[in-house]
Amino acid sequence: MDSTATDRFDIGRFEASRNRLASLAYRLLGSATDAEDAVQDAFLHWQAADRQRIEVPEAWLTKVVTNLCLDRLRSAQARRERAVGAWLPEPLLDGDPMLGPADTFEQRESVSLAMLTLMERLSPLERAVYLLREAFSYGHAEIAEILDITESASQQHLHRARRRITAARRGGEVDPASARRIVEEFLAAATSGRTERLVALLTDDAIAIADSNSAGPAKTLLQYDTPQRIAAIAAAGFKSTTAKRRLVDGAPAAHYALVNGAPAILFVLGEQVVGSVTFDVTGGRIATVRGIAAPARLARLTEAWRQHEPDTPLIAQW
Repeated sequence: MDSTATDRFDIGRFEASRNRLASLAYRLLGSATDAEDAVQDAFLHWQAADRQRIEVPEAWLTKVVTNLCLDRLRSAQARRERAVGAWLPEPLLDGDPMLGPADTFEQRESVSLAMLTLMERLSPLERAVYLLREAFSYGHAEIAEILDITESASQQHLHRARRRITAARRGGEVDPASARRIVEEFLAAATSGRTERLVALLTDDAIAIADSNSAGPAKTLLQYDTPQRIAAIAAAGFKSTTAKRRLVDGAPAAHYALVNGAPAILFVLGEQVVGSVTFDVTGGRIATVRGIAAPARLARLTEAWRQHEPDTPLIAQW
């Protein structure tokens, strides 16, 4: 095989792994943009490597991507951005290949916005061990090789990660039809200003988190932690006004969708998603509301939406 054919073959081997690598990177970083950058960096490593000496390309690439992601998580910039509370996971429309495997509950849970947020409570190594084990079914010997740690250390990291996640977890999978009904009730109550109905739809310990819709990165997140406060903010936030329409340059439609496996309302103007509100539903009520409006965080979701065949909007013109 000549060198050109060899290069094409090796590029093909990398491309065959790209979606799996991207889904691993996204789970580790919670950002589609950063995940794409990590995978591209891994491709450059792949091109520069002596590929004839790589016996198992999939294992080699997994190790490279994982450690590139860990470097990013440990960086001063990442610690600074996440420490000030200005970080939310980047939402992805269901069906996006970056969401990766979804055959088991652990795989589906690992890519939920709730779990990606919980991952912030783990150290980078705990996060990597947990995801490699729970979402990608690697054994401890393989994880030890990927992370350059001992099998015993891998087991200890997994134990600590599971303990922290179990303590913070707020419910399991929800019936899709029930979740949609609850979210539609929330939208109807919010747009009509019925705060008492909104309070009834929220758990007693509900929280709401929202970013900024400015073009640059948000400096802080808005956070609310009582049903009454959340209801008041939702009634004000979901009320359509001339000023809000001017802000997005039009009257967006409100669509129901699944985002990272969770029920969501997407505000869509033309083919542009200008807002995403996702909900964690547990026990028939809403435990968490996450609002994202920063354009940079909605870029990949918008790309996927343009390839999506949406249902009839819940609100044709908001």
